[in-house]
Amino acid sequence: MDQNTELGEFLRSRRARLTPESVGVGTSGRGRRVPGLRREEVARLADVSTDYYTRMEQGRHPRVSESVLDGVARALRLGPVERDYLFHIARPRVTHPSRERTRPERVRPEVHQMLEVLGSVSPAFVVNHRLDVLASNYLARALITDFDALATRERNFARFVLFSPAAKELYDDWEAIARIIVANLRLSSGRHPDDTRLNELIGEACVKVPEFNGWWAGHQLDDCSHGAQRLHHPVVGDLTVHHEALNFASDPDQTMCLYTAEPGSASAQTLALLASWSAPAIR
Repeated sequence: MDQNTELGEFLRSRRARLTPESVGVGTSGRGRRVPGLRREEVARLADVSTDYYTRMEQGRHPRVSESVLDGVARALRLGPVERDYLFHIARPRVTHPSRERTRPERVRPEVHQMLEVLGSVSPAFVVNHRLDVLASNYLARALITDFDALATRERNFARFVLFSPAAKELYDDWEAIARIIVANLRLSSGRHPDDTRLNELIGEACVKVPEFNGWWAGHQLDDCSHGAQRLHHPVVGDLTVHHEALNFASDPDQTMCLYTAEPGSASAQTLALLASWSAPAIR
């Protein structure tokens, strides 16, 4: 999607979710044909002219200053993730697609070692901004799916959740997980608008997943930083795990997804059973 179009749709979606009462600009009253704030109300809160803000929503203002974006973010009550997304789509960085395609994505040996150490305790895997699975430990492959056994193009967490029938069996609330994945893809698309493989994945999801277009149009954003997930594993049964996303300072485009179970809980015992069942043979 064109960045100016994306900016306009995002601003309109965030303007629509606010009420005059919630931001202290009066009451809804009569005469409002659509929900949310009017453009002039957002402009007043952001301390810019109505014409300037209108041109932003219409994609007719290519150079928006940081101070204006700060004002708009405050006016629309954007959270940290939403603010970051606004800055990316309003002021996209210059990219070099050919250079991006040739750059190898390697996981450092120390990270591989960390995954191995965690293998008997916590499922863990490393993804990039597209949610390509770059590395995983054996417990993650046993809990979710064997990424290493998949074709290279298929080693993608979003592909598994959105396209695989096994994902609907694994996740107790598949729709909630799928919505989070879509919100993460929406966030990544704003940060990497020229990523061909990411755009292909999004386009494929539009065709293959009936619910995708509606979720995408909602403009929800999520960095998948943490949360609880209820799983129904085909071998060991039901368990609840907590998901935590850890970013590497030296590799900002890589994230470790780590799963833990509450110590002493039935889920911890189930996870230990899975670790024992799936442990590699010692040679």
